[in-house]
Amino acid sequence: CSRLDHHLRDRHAKTWDRFSVYLVINDKHLKELESLVNRIAYPKGNRQKGKFYRAEDLRRSFRRQIAEVQKTELEGMFSSKKKARKEFQKRVASEGREPALKPYAKKVFPLRFDYKGKRYIAKLRNTGKISIKGKLFNSPSLAAVAITKRPMNGWRCWKFQRSPGEWVYIDALRR
Repeated sequence: CSRLDHHLRDRHAKTWDRFSVYLVINDKHLKELESLVNRIAYPKGNRQKGKFYRAEDLRRSFRRQIAEVQKTELEGMFSSKKKARKEFQKRVASEGREPALKPYAKKVFPLRFDYKGKRYIAKLRNTGKISIKGKLFNSPSLAAVAITKRPMNGWRCWKFQRSPGEWVYIDALRR
């Protein structure tokens, strides 16, 4: 009741003519509930969003973790040492990541990649993995890196045959 009395006298006094009552069994989470309602309804003139118990802003932590994962992936992907690259590919394969082309691979079909005057042929398996000379890759970029030994956007390298004689970049599959 004291909060209602306070709001009858503060800057909100003439901005409302009704209120809602929420009954709770205990007031253990009352402040969190009020904060949640305020964040959802976002009433005009409300300056405070409210805080959640033991809440913390995780964006900085997430950014740091993402940067670390990307750094290790890049080190493995583009390492000049064959051993480091092979270890990275094994780790990626063992982590159980779903192949990038899985949603588009209903049947086995050939892919091709022209690089420095040479044509490389691969197969997209119905599992979504790309097979090149017995080696399997979960993403088109990893398959392109295996050929070029440098960073490549595999979606803009590999082509598939959409119709007889018409070869299109696999990037068209995502659109």
